[in-house]
Amino acid sequence: VQAFSFAPPTALRRVDSQLASTSAALRTCPLSFGSGVRREAALRQAPLRVFAMAGEEVVDNVAVVLLAGGVGSRMKAGKPKQFLEIEGKTILRTSLDVFLGVKGVTSISIVLAEEYRDQLADVAAADSRIKFAAPGKERQDSVFNGLQTIPADTSLVCVHDAARPLVSLKEVYNVIRDANEYGAAVLAVPMKATVKESDDGQFVLQTIDRSRLWEIHTPQVIRPALLRAGFEKVAAENLAVTDDVSIVEQLPAPVKITMGEYTNIKITTPEDMPMAISILQQRRELAAKTSS
Repeated sequence: VQAFSFAPPTALRRVDSQLASTSAALRTCPLSFGSGVRREAALRQAPLRVFAMAGEEVVDNVAVVLLAGGVGSRMKAGKPKQFLEIEGKTILRTSLDVFLGVKGVTSISIVLAEEYRDQLADVAAADSRIKFAAPGKERQDSVFNGLQTIPADTSLVCVHDAARPLVSLKEVYNVIRDANEYGAAVLAVPMKATVKESDDGQFVLQTIDRSRLWEIHTPQVIRPALLRAGFEKVAAENLAVTDDVSIVEQLPAPVKITMGEYTNIKITTPEDMPMAISILQQRRELAAKTSS
């Protein structure tokens, strides 16, 4: 394991310590893969380079799969929601710009229907990291298609819904860091609402203890070997999964919960648009106060 440092010795010691703990965790991790995939294979594909820059840890060779293949029927906008604009920029372009600014990202695969790709022709021509993949019938199919386009030396796959354009750089770096250590990580926030279970949709069966419930966001970041092994099992057993780390859970393998932010909303219905604009305004006001 190598550490390349452009930071003071204290930062380098912190990175060395993390690398040591990461290596130990990987060797003891109780991974149980199917279809002949071994723990050693996952170890060989574990990320090897961590850069310490200005006090932050940056994992190299991260591939982003940006999911933008939905039709957005609940938005009732007459076009896919990812092409609606927030303050003069499309939702998709806002999400894309976040990852274009993430250090260590070497590939961005946008899962998008071919008829819409011309809307990103300018940025795709200007940045060789950007490529496209075809949407699938279900989310897991779209992720699989995106996975086929990533470079062979990818250390981590970062899957993100384009409909979450307000994810912060801090969240992205935190979940990548956790996935680098544990193999898989997901952004999430503690559930605020009271949740009740009903078996008939008419009457309450019971109230669920929300202290154990988390609202799952994206990005969801996974080591490629784990994701591929998960897809093998999902295909072999004809399983349906609702998000990306659920694929890893099927192995089973551990998934780290990374504390996210409630502002990382998913834009799904018309009511979400003014909320997104309000969040952006609050961020600007906070930035102005901080800089003054």
